Order: sequence, then C-alpha cells, then structure tokens
Amino acid sequence: MTLAEHFREFRRRLFFAAAAVVVAAVVAGIFYDQIFSLLTDPFYEYARNNPSVEASINFGEATSALSNLISLSIFVGIIASSPVWLYQVWAFIVPGLTRKEKRISLTFVGSTVPLFLLGCGLAYAILPQSLSILYGLSPAGTSNIQQASMYFSFVTRFILVFGIGFLFPVILVGLNLIGAMPATRLIKGWRVAVVLIFVFAAVATPTADPFTMFVFALPLTALYFGAWLVCRRLDKRKAANRPEWLDVDDTEASQL
Repeated sequence: MTLAEHFREFRRRLFFAAAAVVVAAVVAGIFYDQIFSLLTDPFYEYARNNPSVEASINFGEATSALSNLISLSIFVGIIASSPVWLYQVWAFIVPGLTRKEKRISLTFVGSTVPLFLLGCGLAYAILPQSLSILYGLSPAGTSNIQQASMYFSFVTRFILVFGIGFLFPVILVGLNLIGAMPATRLIKGWRVAVVLIFVFAAVATPTADPFTMFVFALPLTALYFGAWLVCRRLDKRKAANRPEWLDVDDTEASQL
C-alpha cells in the first residue's frame, strides 16, 4: 500500500471506531440514571458502613450535571464499544499478513475484548475497598463531600487503568508473532518483569494504597506467565514449520 492508501485506510478505521464510540455513548446517555447509580454504589456503600461520617456527592455548579452526563456517557461508550475499536486498531495493522496469520490475529483480537472487560470488572469489584481505605484516612470530625466531577474522574481513570493494564499479555503475544519477543526471552527476564509490573501498578493506579497495587499487580503477573505459555506454544509451532534448509550450519554453508 502507498502512503496515501495507508492514510485513507487509517481515516476509514478511525471513522468506524469513532462512530461506534458515539453510538454507544448516546445509548449510555439514555441509561444515564442507571449508570450513575452503578458507579456511585461503591461510594454509598462506604457511607452506609460509616454512618458517623457525612458523605455525599455534590454538583457544585449549574452546568456540572450536564457535563457529568456527557463525560460519563463517553466513558461508558468507550468501554461498551471496545470490541469495535479494538478490532479497528488491529485491522489497520494486519493487511500485510498472510491468510494464516490473519486467522491467528483474529484470535488475538478476540482475546483483547474479554481481557479489557475483565480488567474493568476487577477494578469495579475492588473499588469499594479502595475507597474505604482512602476515605478511612480522613481525620475525625471531617466529612467526605465529593464533587461529582472529581469523583467520576477518579472512578473512570481507576477502571480504565485496570482495563488497559489487562491488555499487557496481548502486547507480549503480538510482539512474539512478529518475532520481537521469543518465549525464551520472556522466561529469562521474568524477575525483572515482575518488578516492573509492580512498579507500573504503583504508578498507574490513581490510588496510593498497597491493597490496590497488589490486586492490580498480581493478576498482571499471572497474565505475564500466561502470555509466556502462549508464546512458547507459538515458538514451537514456528520451529516445526521452519524449512530444513534454514538449519544448515556454518560448515555446510561454507562448503556450498
């Protein structure tokens, strides 16, 4: 493909991805009340468990409710449309692949959606405990009256970080498919990888508590070793399909 054709392909993929997000965001706006209730449940769970603490979510300005509806609808639209835009991202990459490689890539893309949603689901599941830890640091006699914009900014970043983080093994397998990350390299560097995973978990999560860091880092570590197993199997398949003439040693090559 020429540069102009690549640009047109990129523009087409971007259009479909953006359209999917917009449609999903409009649908999310229709169900805004239910989504609002779902995302504030962890906060009010903390409030119910601590009746002595004044806790509420506040809209401080006249336009706050409208801006929150828009931003929250876009956030949900991004998550709900993830199967579409993740496919569009990968489809932009694969035109140069063979038919067999495209079948592999389709499986590859199919794994990104459940992993992304699994990460988002885990974030939501531990959100009440994380909020309880953070709000529990408030001095006695203080209240936790949260601005809606700040609260939802925190919650959406919290969920998206987990969702994107769970795509980590997909990136490793993708690098393996193009020959940049063999399984042997993954297993040799596992100690460094685990340290980097914990550092990433500590930096990426919008909270500073050890509980959230460990809950994020431990699944990522397990996914790292899962990616290694997948890469190992792919490397064995590549070796089995490798032409014998490529294995000619240097002595035989010099004789030729």
